[in-house]
Parts: sequence; C-alpha cells; structure tokens
Amino acid sequence: MTKEIDKKKYGEKAIREARLEPWPNPSPERDYLIEISFPEFTCLCPRSGYPDFATIRISYVPGDYIVELKSLKLYLNSFRDRHISHEEATNRIFGDLSEAINPKSLKVVGDFHPRGNVHTVVTVEEGLVTKS
Repeated sequence: MTKEIDKKKYGEKAIREARLEPWPNPSPERDYLIEISFPEFTCLCPRSGYPDFATIRISYVPGDYIVELKSLKLYLNSFRDRHISHEEATNRIFGDLSEAINPKSLKVVGDFHPRGNVHTVVTVEEGLVTKS
C-alpha cells in the first residue's frame, strides 16, 4: 500500500517549481499601467516562525514583456513556507519581477496585516508609476 501522506499534491508541486513567466507585451507601442493585487500573501517571520499575512500590490508600466498571471500567483504562493522579513519579501518580489520582465516602471507594496499591534507597509518603487 502506497503512503498517500508522503505524496505531494499537484498544487504543492506547482508552487515549489514556480517561476515568473514573461509574455510578450501585446501593445508595446503604448505606455499603460497594469495593477495587480494579491490579498492572500503569506510568509513566515524569520525570528518567531509565526505566519505573516499581507496584501501585495504590484503596479507597472510594461516594456517588451508582461508577467503571466498564473506564474505570478504560483511564485507569490512560494513564499508561504519561507522565513523572510517583510522588507526582504517585498524587495525580493520587486527584484525578481524587475529581472523577469524589465518594466519601464515598477512599484511593489507589501501591506502586512498587524501583528502584535504593529502594521507594516513596505514600498519599493523605480521609475514613474501613475494611477490610472
């Protein structure tokens, strides 16, 4: 009898193998703003191991590439078992997205839910990102 407990679910495997996937920008002749909200971000506190919850907001003006959304979802879910600070998580997301799609401008906001009566918002931005 095979131990079902030892087998990873297909979603767990997809998250473990997650990579940001660049797609060609369908309108490279035009500057336009893409805004993405990911309200179920989780990671682990590097000191206590307690879970941290956040909304990650991404705004960018694409260059030659946009990010494929399923790959972004899986990538962001890959943080759920990482011991990482709010600051490092937000900066890592910014750096990885910047490297993957090389946008004209990029802003990543990590809005972490209060824990211990402390609310943290980390914003990393490069280039001019405007609200539509």
